[in-house]
Amino acid sequence: MKAMLLSEYKQLDVVEFAEPEIGADDLLIQVKACGICGSDIHGYDGSTGRRIPPLVMGHEAAGVVAKVGSAVTDYQVGDPVTFDSTVSCGVCFYCRQGHINLCDNRMVLGVSCGEYRRHGAFAEFVSVPQHICYRLPADFPYEHAAMIEAVSVAVHAANRAPLVLGDTAIVVGSGMIGLLVVQAIRLAGAAQVIAIDLDEGRLELAKKLGADVGLKADAVDVAAEVKKRTGGRGADVAIEVVGATRTIQTAIDSTRKGGSVTLVGNVSPQVEMPLQAIVSRELTVYGSCASNGEYPACIDLLQRGLIKVDPLITAKISLDQAPEWFARLYQGEPGAMKVIVDPTL
Repeated sequence: MKAMLLSEYKQLDVVEFAEPEIGADDLLIQVKACGICGSDIHGYDGSTGRRIPPLVMGHEAAGVVAKVGSAVTDYQVGDPVTFDSTVSCGVCFYCRQGHINLCDNRMVLGVSCGEYRRHGAFAEFVSVPQHICYRLPADFPYEHAAMIEAVSVAVHAANRAPLVLGDTAIVVGSGMIGLLVVQAIRLAGAAQVIAIDLDEGRLELAKKLGADVGLKADAVDVAAEVKKRTGGRGADVAIEVVGATRTIQTAIDSTRKGGSVTLVGNVSPQVEMPLQAIVSRELTVYGSCASNGEYPACIDLLQRGLIKVDPLITAKISLDQAPEWFARLYQGEPGAMKVIVDPTL
């Protein structure tokens, strides 16, 4: 089969690769769509330490069942499916508690971090265990299905935030996940959603997707503007989707006393936190990791049009075009959001 291999950092090659073997409980999926994730771009240059070459990356994907293992009973060849990016064991303490995203034996598709290497879906075929798969409605576009992983991260973040109907929520960062969080937090009951970013174009898109206000962080005093719109108090809930000291500071500064901050962004292993502000204003800080069983809800939300992903898809490309697009995205392609790779093209 053809696959796109991270041969070394900043070097992607489309090569002939061995078709994945499947175990008794596995499905072999013919990949129809796989999204290029921001974490793949950060892994492309080795900055995260979680994409050690040689590796086939790709974890936001969907396709058609091509083969089934001998113990598989719920799926058959030809079924359209998507799958979680997290390969959970199902038997550890956390899995049994219903927290599959915290699995002690967790692996992630398309990741190699030294502890394991799990080849992903920038390939014609990928092997995944049946327990992380979800059948798609017959008319569900594969490029939308490839977005479900990102949508599930946003929905999980909204579920982690202790939102009360009528609250004001701010979303710090209006990239891919931020724009999905804007939609998810509105559905969760936020009466006012304020998007914050440095890019005017992203803020305009955030408003089209449900934000009431877009604040350009380098043009206004964000905390002061948020307080003006909340009776002088600040936001009830903040969701931070960048993962940098400055943006976390913005989220905390803009949150009212007794409010909450949910951290989703994860590009830096360490950041500075304003401890006295958190303690003296009694803020609650939540971490939000991946997703935890939200896939069926996300499929339904997308099918009903309650969360929209079409405006976020920049291009649909072939596997042969993917190395060039990786380089473009790494260089900061203007206006680019999600690029979907279709290995069947």
